[in-house]
Amino acid sequence: MLDIESLRLIWWLLLGVLLVGFAITDGFDFGAAFLLPFVAKKEAERRIVLNAVGPFWEGNQVWIVLGAGAIFAAWPPVYAVAFSGFYLLILLLLLTMGISRPVSFKYRSKLPNHFWRRFWDFVVFTGGLFPAVIFGILIGNTLMGVPFYFDNNLMIHYAGTFFDLFHPFALWCGLTSLMMLTMHGGLYLAIKTENPIRDRAIYYSRMAAFLMIICFAVGGVWIAKGIMGYEVAGGVDPYGYSNPLHKSVTSATGAWLQNYSRYSLSLLAPLLAFIGAFSAMLTARFRNSLFAFCCSSVSILGVIATVGVSMFPFILPSSNNLTSSLLVWDSSSSELTLLLMLFAVLIFMPMILLYTSWAYYVLRGKVRQEDVEVQAKKQAAY
Repeated sequence: MLDIESLRLIWWLLLGVLLVGFAITDGFDFGAAFLLPFVAKKEAERRIVLNAVGPFWEGNQVWIVLGAGAIFAAWPPVYAVAFSGFYLLILLLLLTMGISRPVSFKYRSKLPNHFWRRFWDFVVFTGGLFPAVIFGILIGNTLMGVPFYFDNNLMIHYAGTFFDLFHPFALWCGLTSLMMLTMHGGLYLAIKTENPIRDRAIYYSRMAAFLMIICFAVGGVWIAKGIMGYEVAGGVDPYGYSNPLHKSVTSATGAWLQNYSRYSLSLLAPLLAFIGAFSAMLTARFRNSLFAFCCSSVSILGVIATVGVSMFPFILPSSNNLTSSLLVWDSSSSELTLLLMLFAVLIFMPMILLYTSWAYYVLRGKVRQEDVEVQAKKQAAY
């Protein structure tokens, strides 16, 4: 039987897997939506781009639902702090990703009116732009630390404001996220479309890959020299009950880099981010863009792994009261809860992977104008 320490570590890894799955799958349709006004110049081209993404975007969002559910069930204090402290930003995320974007896909082509379609094209564009940037801003704020604290009764108090979330470093993380997903979305369109859309998508994906490499490198220097990191000084019991007030934490500039000196293998994470993006940029013009798309996926994996490795064992550090920081070891649910949820994951995760893979297999191949026209006559095209 797994002990509580192992279960906590497994669920930390599973949370990372869910975030990577979300970024790779839903990330490409964010990037494709953001690129819509740049790669599609005519009405027929816009419909091709929309129908390249259309069959998958709803299914891709299962990953963010699973991720939020995992945080809620496995790390209740993290869920409580993050979803209350970041409330307005998450509300904006839900409005763009969960409300306006679905409506724009569904209603955009219902009327053959120029202004109607241009309006919904703009909504599609913002539905790709805002989520990509917001997720980066959330990560940036997490790295800087969130201004919250627990009182002696473990009641949560949040001391920040909405505008505090837009720190220059957080905005830089938002830009990095946007470039990463633009690279990914452009390479997806390179797989699913033909010229001239494909050539434009490759051009913008290569440009985004180059900018993503720069943004990620500058972000790394910023983390090392410009923001406070956090380190556990003592008092942590990986086998103990979850109580964030029983430890001591210190902060110092560059503290997020400590794990790389302790565990040299962790350097693979940022290396994967750089190598993946650079390889995607070099191989984007290959006849089959699938390899470049896989390289882009590796880069996304590397970026998210870099954040996780840098912060471990922190999940949500507190900049207001260091002791209140939430760790893998002191903010989880009970051992029984984690174990039962793990059994559920072992049952349902293979099912999700199976039906997702089947959907991509059935709908493989390029989207052509004649295909869209045939589906449009059946009222089945976006």
